[in-house]
Amino acid sequence: MMVNVTEQLYFKEPTEIQEKAIPLILQGKCLVGQSQTGSGKTHAFLLPLLNNLEETKNDVQIVITAPTRELAIQLAEEIKTIRKLAGKEDAWKMRLIIGGLDRKRMMEQLKTTTPHIVVGTPGRILDMVEEGVLSIYHARSFVIDEADLMLDLKFIDKIDALLVRSHKDIQILVFSATIPEPLTHFIKKYLERPVMVKIDHHKTPKQLEHRMIEIKEGMDPFKKLIEVVHAIQPYVAIVFTNSKEMTEEVAKLLIKEGKNAVMLHGDLPSRERKRVVKGIHQLQFEYIVATDLASRGIDIKGASHVINFELPKEKEFYIHRVGRTARAGGEGTAISFYYPHDRPLIEKLEKDGIRLLFNDIKNGEFVAAKRFDDRKRRKNKADELDALAWKMVKKPKKIKPGYKKKMIAEKERIKRRLAKQFRNKRG
Repeated sequence: MMVNVTEQLYFKEPTEIQEKAIPLILQGKCLVGQSQTGSGKTHAFLLPLLNNLEETKNDVQIVITAPTRELAIQLAEEIKTIRKLAGKEDAWKMRLIIGGLDRKRMMEQLKTTTPHIVVGTPGRILDMVEEGVLSIYHARSFVIDEADLMLDLKFIDKIDALLVRSHKDIQILVFSATIPEPLTHFIKKYLERPVMVKIDHHKTPKQLEHRMIEIKEGMDPFKKLIEVVHAIQPYVAIVFTNSKEMTEEVAKLLIKEGKNAVMLHGDLPSRERKRVVKGIHQLQFEYIVATDLASRGIDIKGASHVINFELPKEKEFYIHRVGRTARAGGEGTAISFYYPHDRPLIEKLEKDGIRLLFNDIKNGEFVAAKRFDDRKRRKNKADELDALAWKMVKKPKKIKPGYKKKMIAEKERIKRRLAKQFRNKRG
């Protein structure tokens, strides 16, 4: 089944997470997969699980949990696509179990037909289990997708309650962009010697530009944002903030500036969120202002720019955000505002080999700007040249009067020569 379906899905070759995870999942191993958005992780678990499905059995075999309704719907749509390509539309029974759907009707459907595959949010799946219309005891596989987001939304207790009601030998698959400490405790509790598959999160596309703009004391970040949006011509730009309140402020500002902007945060009413997500998929908006939480799992095609109005605290989240652009070999630009408290993050990014351009906006264009640690770097470079020059100074065999002055003078001559060589290399 898998070979035929992958060909029809236009997979030229598997992604790294697929290559590593699929064989292990086919073998029934418990697994923790850490990879960022756009890495192909959804197919990494869907294809092997559906390949092993026994359609003649009248039990729930696969339970897939997602932290948001949108993510659950996307997963269900992907299963429908695979089911159709595999010619199993009638054979593989699936049920989407999320809030916002008619609960009474859902219960009636579950009473009359047992699905092979259950996809949904933890709370609503647990609700159906507790109502006695759904049993997951015989399920062979249990997927926790976007597990770090489950943790943030405090769904882990619901997952806990579901796993208590499943078979002790169930295959548990955990997929997450990051593995925070509390999630590690959960993994240790339920997964006995799981296989860890970690895809390097420190990589960003080579063609991605990383521009850093310092917000100095007394500077208005909103005015600076207006300068930035007038300096770029995005196809789609995603503006990240760290809170719902800031998302609203930034979106209002962009709309006031005449930009086609929309906001996406966790507290949007269900109907409004559906409208926004549909508009995003149809490329209706030029600017999408979002929090990490709200944007997770939503496929935003054609993003040419990512703007970090506020930088995240963790390096992995920066990689996750900027990974929304420069996909499939295309070019992309990440523009980040930074404050003094962001400096440790910047140092970590550079340590991982990410080349950062320090800029400002002048007359509607990006111009080079001094780094926050420019003076320190110049002193360190001067100290390095000093040490190197001393090594190159010829030491006299016989000590004569005034030898120290001569050595210092020679050292300074060598130092000037070295500095000139370094400048020429950079030029």
